[in-house]
Amino acid sequence: MTDVLAELSNSLSARAASAQACVAAIKLADDRHLTGTLWGDDTIVAPEQSLPRQEGFTVIAPGGASLNATVAGRDPGSNVALLRLPQALSPPAVVPGEAKVGTLALAYGADGAGGATARIGSVNLAGPEWLSSAGGRIDKRIVLDIRLSAAEEGGPVFDVAGACLGITALGPRRQVLVIPPTTVSRIVPALLRDGRVARGWLGVALQPVAVPDALQGQAGQASGLMVMSLAEDGPAARAGIVAGDIVVTMNGLPARRFRAFARQLGTESIGSKAALRVIRGGNILSVEATVEARRPG
Repeated sequence: MTDVLAELSNSLSARAASAQACVAAIKLADDRHLTGTLWGDDTIVAPEQSLPRQEGFTVIAPGGASLNATVAGRDPGSNVALLRLPQALSPPAVVPGEAKVGTLALAYGADGAGGATARIGSVNLAGPEWLSSAGGRIDKRIVLDIRLSAAEEGGPVFDVAGACLGITALGPRRQVLVIPPTTVSRIVPALLRDGRVARGWLGVALQPVAVPDALQGQAGQASGLMVMSLAEDGPAARAGIVAGDIVVTMNGLPARRFRAFARQLGTESIGSKAALRVIRGGNILSVEATVEARRPG
């Protein structure tokens, strides 16, 4: 038994040493840092939600070298930010793995001086594709049963075979989520090309509400999404939508929950027509708006 435990310990230590070549420390104010994962020879993926709004950062690369990196792009929807390095570092190639409930998960972070930190746990949840509150499509919902410090967020997660399960992100109540490698690989080319990921936008702020009792039969549902405010000269405003309207369907699909509504506003929706049925003044009206790319900021 002692030999088995020693072998396991040595294997985990060797895995951490290998993972060190994939992590970098992104220097923040007050001697703090955030972890970035090397994704390609000269690019680093970082958690967008925790990366300050500035154009450049000092990065401590594996081994301790200090480099100046520039922000190549940001996508709040998928929580992916991309930094570009001035030189190639040639990290190990990312081999995507599949997260399953119970999979042993090895999560790594940057120690701030060119080394790595390590956490070990398991995959607590491996669910289907989901939509973030910012409208990004995440290919799989992965939750780990470990704890991370703020400095370790953004590091890679591997299974015991060395396959990458994704990049860590801190969710509500410091729940440790994982952005799958398929999502990262889909977002990175767009950030390199355009600096952002274009998604559909109607320019409305919505709030779930109950449909008035007298109109539920005609509307075919008991709830909808009330328009709380509109972007000036946005697609919805130009189409004649006004604050107080209750959207009951878009393109024939019920509009009961914001995320289901936003799911129809992906990249492919830009330029298409959105057929809306809305309640206004006790009547149900049909309105058509042209979906635009979400405006920056």
